[in-house]
Amino acid sequence: MTTVVIIVAVVLVAALAFFLIRGRRTGGRGLQRRFGPEYDRTVARHDGDTKAAEHELSERVRLHGSLSERPLRPEAREAYARRWAEVQEQFIDSPRDAIVEADALLAQLARDRGFPDGHSFQEQTDALSVHHAEQVDGYRRVHTAVRGQGGTEEMRKALIESRALFDVLLADAPDEPARTDRHETKGSAAA
Repeated sequence: MTTVVIIVAVVLVAALAFFLIRGRRTGGRGLQRRFGPEYDRTVARHDGDTKAAEHELSERVRLHGSLSERPLRPEAREAYARRWAEVQEQFIDSPRDAIVEADALLAQLARDRGFPDGHSFQEQTDALSVHHAEQVDGYRRVHTAVRGQGGTEEMRKALIESRALFDVLLADAPDEPARTDRHETKGSAAA
């Protein structure tokens, strides 16, 4: 009888160890799938320490995963689209001012959609990364450009990349493309 109890205990411990190890691997792959390029960026920021990066990303999901995006009223959506078009046009004559406006516009749009207030850029981008991991880096680039890092070409690229986040936040539903004017003006950063 004692032998049977020992065998059952060993089998249970082995099964538990198998599921814990498998679950940890799946968590990493799950996070990698969910965050895409944000996963790689976070691992690089942690000097290749995947365990630390995965802990950070899991914490973001815990803090912001249940966030529900608020819909925009049609008139608000139109106003945002109009303001973005103005930013793109402003870029021709004043790239720095356009980047500053784009940064403020993205922060306000994110806040209006229910993300944390733009007063804490890190908290806002952490929350955005949980829901829009593919698009959040363009916003970071715009924010960096506002701080005076980079020339006109870097600002242009940042504005173009940030457009993806703008479009997804402007959309009614995550899978619906935003209805914005995508015309390109001579020399502008239209995307």
